[in-house]
Amino acid sequence: MHDDPTELDGYDWPTCVAPRCGRQLWATEAGRFACRPCEDATAARVRELPVLFSRLDSTAMLMKGGRRAGAVTSGSRTPPIPPRLDVLALVGPGGIAARLSAIEDAWRGALGWTVAPWRGNSAEAVPHLVKFLGDNLLWACSSYDSIGQDIDDLRRLHGECRALADGDKRGGRVQVGFCPARYEDGALCWQPLTAATDNHRIHCHACGARWDGLGEWRDLREAQKAAVLAHEQGVAA
Repeated sequence: MHDDPTELDGYDWPTCVAPRCGRQLWATEAGRFACRPCEDATAARVRELPVLFSRLDSTAMLMKGGRRAGAVTSGSRTPPIPPRLDVLALVGPGGIAARLSAIEDAWRGALGWTVAPWRGNSAEAVPHLVKFLGDNLLWACSSYDSIGQDIDDLRRLHGECRALADGDKRGGRVQVGFCPARYEDGALCWQPLTAATDNHRIHCHACGARWDGLGEWRDLREAQKAAVLAHEQGVAA
């Protein structure tokens, strides 16, 4: 919702460019690409990354599930690769630091600034990268037209780190009935809907309708019941 709706017919009110948002921007957000709630959520995720990196970049985490010290390794004297390759992929080359650095480089290019040199190893680089992104996030949300993808990339990166650090299993999807939204000609969308067990939003990929949170989920259920009832009454008539 925006706080100053226009009365101009056919005016397409600007919306947040973040892929999982799409909210209408407030009048006070005029000229921005991403809304302030998305900026705040992204800032919080970025701030958490150094702590998550430290938790992942530990011998205990890398070796979790590995064999005990001194175990026979088929005659080889070379220590085995840590079994947590998923963790290693985040703390090693190409992981958290590299993914943050790619965003920093793109922002520096857009600003016309010199690309920063690599700052030591990943553990040394992450705090610097996080500080740069935090310091310039307001600019990016206000003036950088590719910020939507970066917000999504940072959300995914934070989610991957959090899931591994906390030992969470990836959420599944469940069927939640059919989409009761109607098109302009009155036709029901009626596409199958699914919901992620670890997400509070239901999104119809056919017509674009969204239901966000428990309150709107109840509205969805009532709309589904009403659509089924209308169909049954039509058939009976």
